[in-house]
Amino acid sequence: TGCSMVTPKKAALLGFVSGLLYYLLLIYWVVISLGTYGHLPWWLCGIALLLLSAYMSLYLAFFCAACSWSMQAVAPVWSAPLLWVALDFVRGLLFSGFPWQDLGYSQFNTPLLIQASSLAGHHGITFLIVMANCLLFTLSAPWRKDVPWRPSQTRMQTAAGILLIAAALAYSFLQLKEISRHLLSTARYQVAVIQGNIEQDQKWVAEKQREAMETYIKLSTEAAMKQTPELVIWPETAMPFHPPASPLFPQLLARTVYSRQYSLLSGAPYFVEKGKDFELYNSALLARPDGSQALYFKQHLVPFGEYIPFSDILPLPGPMVESIGNFSAGKKAQPLAAGKASMGVLICFESIFPDLARKEVANGANLLVNLTNDAWFGRSCASLQHLAMAVFRAVENHRSLVRAANTGISCFIDPAGRISQATSLFTTCSINGSPVLFEQNTVFTRIGYIFPIACLIFLIPVAFWIRIIKISVT
Repeated sequence: TGCSMVTPKKAALLGFVSGLLYYLLLIYWVVISLGTYGHLPWWLCGIALLLLSAYMSLYLAFFCAACSWSMQAVAPVWSAPLLWVALDFVRGLLFSGFPWQDLGYSQFNTPLLIQASSLAGHHGITFLIVMANCLLFTLSAPWRKDVPWRPSQTRMQTAAGILLIAAALAYSFLQLKEISRHLLSTARYQVAVIQGNIEQDQKWVAEKQREAMETYIKLSTEAAMKQTPELVIWPETAMPFHPPASPLFPQLLARTVYSRQYSLLSGAPYFVEKGKDFELYNSALLARPDGSQALYFKQHLVPFGEYIPFSDILPLPGPMVESIGNFSAGKKAQPLAAGKASMGVLICFESIFPDLARKEVANGANLLVNLTNDAWFGRSCASLQHLAMAVFRAVENHRSLVRAANTGISCFIDPAGRISQATSLFTTCSINGSPVLFEQNTVFTRIGYIFPIACLIFLIPVAFWIRIIKISVT
């Protein structure tokens, strides 16, 4: 509301300062990841947090400046949601993208409010949240002296906005009923998830690898005794070695997959020979009881975590370069088949990018699996933030999502986004579940990012329209 009372320049400054405070609190865990586990100097970690927060705040600064400019002529009921979604979309693409905790994700624990994401993705929920707030502001106009427009000028916009929100809520209610009905008649798949809780600074120590494998084998055996699984899932890089070259790999297969007759999906580093060199991938390896195997290579790598952008020209010190992984990116979304399940795998941060999950489902996945190692975050709120975004991948595509996290939070998420059997952080445990295998594709699965792209494009005529109004009243 303050945007209507100040100049665009001052609104931008207020937006930037507000955004900076918000993002410093939201992603403070960056310091933990880089300092405790990345072994970077704490002063450098602080600078990294400040720079990232400042970059993300620029979008809010632009939003506030644009709102200040436009609200001198029109109510923000439609223009503000369009702009917010467009800026979120751009932030999710530029510089590899960092769509961390977009506004819509705040509703992850309220299934009744998020079912419209199966139409427009999580951006659709963001649109509705911004619109609801703008409606409250617009409806307060009769009692305000800081807006140049009156209720008589905004009736159409306000009525249309209220109808849209009501329609979205009605759609969500009907979708929840429909999904609940299908849950009773759709095939289920028996899955066990293993949370090994291996310390981050221990998992890559060669002498500790056998101990880690014994932990996973023991937990897998216990899980199989509770409920016979068709698939056992281990987290990201649960196997801290290149499987074909390790003597531990055939031993663990003999004691799990072959003796218990279930498929095993686990994260592992994987080398692929390319000429005289080797390419390293952050991979998910599927081992089946018949002896066959399949691989998925992570497609969206984390900048400065799994690779260094522009490493040939950036003047980074040698120790820093060596401490960062030099992974290659996978090229395609190819579901992995295990029995009646066709799994779309998302490794770590891939779960925050909607299009990766969408492409997996469009290519035939009837189950989404998120392998992650959130030990990097320590005991911060980042693990819950990461889970919140994964919820939307399930709802957007109407697919069950199974989450296997090294230190938590592991869980099962149904196609309506309801979380079950969520584990506690830093506990060693296993959970058994029976996710449903839906086959039908949603509107979002079929059309993808059409909604945020449309918001971005539609801003052009809206800006011209506002400009014409501003000229006509001066």
